[in-house]
Amino acid sequence: MGEKVVAGQFDLSDRQRYRDKLQRCLTGLERLLAEKRFDRPKNLMGLEIELNLVGADGMPKMLNAQVLERIASRDFQTELAMFNLEVNIAPHRLGGRVFDRLAEEIRTSLAYADRKAGELDAAIAMIGILPTLDRDDLVSSNLSAVDRYALLNAQIVAARGEDFTLDIDGVEHLVCTSKSIAPEAACTSVQLHLQVTPERFADVWNAAQAVAAAQIAVGANAPFLFGRELWRESRPPLFQQSTDTRPPELQAQGVRPRTWFGERWVTSAYDLFEENRRYYPALLPICDDEDPLEVLDAGGVPRLAELVLHNGTVYRWNRPVYDVADGVPHLRVENRVLPAGPTVTDVIANAAFYYGVVRALAEEPRPLWTRLPFESAAANFDAACRHGIEARFAWPRRGRLGGMAEVDAADLVREELLPLAAAGLDAWGVEPADRDLYLGVIEERCRRRVNGATWQAATFHAAREAGLSREEALAATTRRYRELTNRGDPVHLWPVGLPEPVPLGG
Repeated sequence: MGEKVVAGQFDLSDRQRYRDKLQRCLTGLERLLAEKRFDRPKNLMGLEIELNLVGADGMPKMLNAQVLERIASRDFQTELAMFNLEVNIAPHRLGGRVFDRLAEEIRTSLAYADRKAGELDAAIAMIGILPTLDRDDLVSSNLSAVDRYALLNAQIVAARGEDFTLDIDGVEHLVCTSKSIAPEAACTSVQLHLQVTPERFADVWNAAQAVAAAQIAVGANAPFLFGRELWRESRPPLFQQSTDTRPPELQAQGVRPRTWFGERWVTSAYDLFEENRRYYPALLPICDDEDPLEVLDAGGVPRLAELVLHNGTVYRWNRPVYDVADGVPHLRVENRVLPAGPTVTDVIANAAFYYGVVRALAEEPRPLWTRLPFESAAANFDAACRHGIEARFAWPRRGRLGGMAEVDAADLVREELLPLAAAGLDAWGVEPADRDLYLGVIEERCRRRVNGATWQAATFHAAREAGLSREEALAATTRRYRELTNRGDPVHLWPVGLPEPVPLGG
């Protein structure tokens, strides 16, 4: 029938073998869970921040390989495109002054990276989407020179079978196409990891899903893409559309996208890994030599390499993670909701809010997700991405009457979620000074209705009113953003607009 049986380096037998191996991995995971082989509670959290490289003019610089060579630290790694880097912060135990220690570590790492980038006339920008990115920047020739990115791009393009369509209708409307997954590289995020026991996994994941909308509302920082003002947090629609393996016909059939919020509350980590196997074809059907069931029979701990690889190609906003450290398996919830920036203080405040509120919600006797329909949680997430700090959510009423009500996101955070976050941080053993400092940042954002997205949009419009062209205004906004990031005051204290021009002598 002239069927094309090879896509990239893989043929049909590779995919069948991978499917079989993935099922063996799932069986292995099921056995590990049943045998209670997982690590004991350690209260460990971790943090990754994706970054952009820019020039003095605020424009992206395609220099990550050269900058990484100068940084020469395993804490810094490549990301998808040549203007991206990622910094990984070592795991920390939640408690004490952990957030102040994290802030100091991140400031030190970023200052060092910025100095090294400066040797190449570049600088680090920590922002959800770089406002100065152009469509010509996000092409396959600007993907990082790493085999896995080229292979992933080839497989997603082959699965899609046609150009990707970006269609985001916000303050303005963007419609364009791309021949590669490169636009995904515009999305730079903060990933928050929390190691959990299998018994607590479902409660923590459900809590993280329930509050994802509130995280976006207070933390939105990506209002621009390709010169257009779109959603207050444009990363989620951009990420979904730029990795969408479904042509329009499969979308119309209701086939699930590879970037998705999910569709139900879960009862076990196994639910999520099993959904990934059931719903998503393998993108990278690379088989490991290990037989996980033989390893288990011999009393060992399997790596479950196929399950881990496949899980990494399904882009959930709260992703389950299986990993092995020091010969002991563990589970993590990876929270991928937040954009990077604007400052280290803002990033740590977002983290403190997340870890606190998730702990409190996971331990409530009457869980929030028994009262909040999953469809409402997904709709809230969408509303937060569109409207940021001005979003309105469907939320369960407090008290005996129950039912749902429409609430203002900022009021919900201030009145209900911040007290929960404070109680959660107390339960982790975080010192009051850390708790009050960083949750106070979230409270001030809500009180003033300010986050990174509102500041970017207001400053851009002020620049336009001052007579700058659209491109000049975006570049000036980016330069001012970097200047204020480096000063370090949290974004709710940033003055809107550009500094007054210095009059020329004469």
